[in-house]
Amino acid sequence: MYDLIIMGGGPGGYLAAERAGALGMSVLLAEERRLGGVCLNEGCIPTKSLLNAAKLYAHGREAARYGVIFEGARFDLAAAMAWKQKTVDALVKGVEYQMRRHKVEVAAGHAELLGVGRVSIDGKEYEGRSIIIATGSSSATLRVPGADRSEVVTSRELLEIDRLPERLVVIGGGVIGMEFASLFSSLGASVTVVEMLDTIVPFMDGEMAKLMMKSLPGITLHLGARVEAIEEGGVRFAKAGKSETIPADLVLMAVGRRANVAGIGLERSGVDFSPGGVRVNERMETNLPGVYAVGDVTGRSLLEHSAYRMAEVAVNVIAGHRDRMRYDAVPWVVYTSPEASGCGLTEEQASRAGRAVRIGRLQMRANGRFLAENGSASGLCKILVDAESEALVGVHLLGGLNSEMIYGAAAMIESELRVKEIKEIIFPHPSVSEIIKDTLWEMELKESRNA
Repeated sequence: MYDLIIMGGGPGGYLAAERAGALGMSVLLAEERRLGGVCLNEGCIPTKSLLNAAKLYAHGREAARYGVIFEGARFDLAAAMAWKQKTVDALVKGVEYQMRRHKVEVAAGHAELLGVGRVSIDGKEYEGRSIIIATGSSSATLRVPGADRSEVVTSRELLEIDRLPERLVVIGGGVIGMEFASLFSSLGASVTVVEMLDTIVPFMDGEMAKLMMKSLPGITLHLGARVEAIEEGGVRFAKAGKSETIPADLVLMAVGRRANVAGIGLERSGVDFSPGGVRVNERMETNLPGVYAVGDVTGRSLLEHSAYRMAEVAVNVIAGHRDRMRYDAVPWVVYTSPEASGCGLTEEQASRAGRAVRIGRLQMRANGRFLAENGSASGLCKILVDAESEALVGVHLLGGLNSEMIYGAAAMIESELRVKEIKEIIFPHPSVSEIIKDTLWEMELKESRNA
């Protein structure tokens, strides 16, 4: 009998295996495809590799204003794809090493839950004192005529193309859709995004989303639009009572992801779940004793770093330590060009909750390093402070490499730091991170002048 059996080798699964193995538990990890899951093999890592290549190409084209001249710069898709795969393979080998290092047994096969303490892997039964369900999620699709056409792809297939499309239509303006739209627009493709809602990236602060839309040149946006059919050579959609067809060589279906809850034994074993995911409490426990769930399969926060933290919570609880999952300060990033990131409350969320907040805004170009490296490019820092407690409750950023500093905002929000305490922090200069402290200062200055 194993101390722990884990169903799924994606971010939540392999990190749980690593942490449990490091604690001396005997661990069996089941994965039917390749260790690393969607994120590592066909999601965040390969996407960021190609996005970085596209950004380097775009920077090369624009470098003359900084005094750097590139002659004949061009984008080589085959070379970029080779680098992407080399990166993925190196990281998968890293995960495999961590499994060996912590004496985790890896079984290749499809895992199904048989009941409390029992799992089947390709028909062979195993017993474990605890079980973690970490089966992840899959790309959702629209049920419209033509959705099965050969030119319609999900993010998985798009990461394997051998020819750049001249005209790309992206169905869905969420994170995945906008990242790929930014990628191919940077490479010179004509890109159109069709989104059913009236905004992109719906969880983003509304003001920041509007600014982001203005900051993505070369991308045509059709918001409040419903796809009617995918036809030969184009996508037909309805907007404001009228139908329109957009020509397309390639169509990306990016309408979200669905928890992988089918075919893993949940009904038979009695786990409480819905199509949206496995229901868990803050300790990642399901309704069955000794059975936990982490990551996308819970439907709670479909982010790899959320899966990591859920895995840590589950393993800590199994090991007898006090821990719980908190969702109030989970940072997110959209790796477009420019990047967008945020953490905590948006202005809309605060309004719906009836929560009084103070709001500060400061253009990124007010920051010395941002101006030196980006010129007059679009960018904004927006902060929300609780009007009563003076605690920082929301930070939203657009412009530059803000993905590398949003964790600091998350730490401040999680620690419930007040404005006074943040103002006492020494930020390195010059750094773009100073924009957070400067925005707080400008907020208070403006308020004092208006008093």
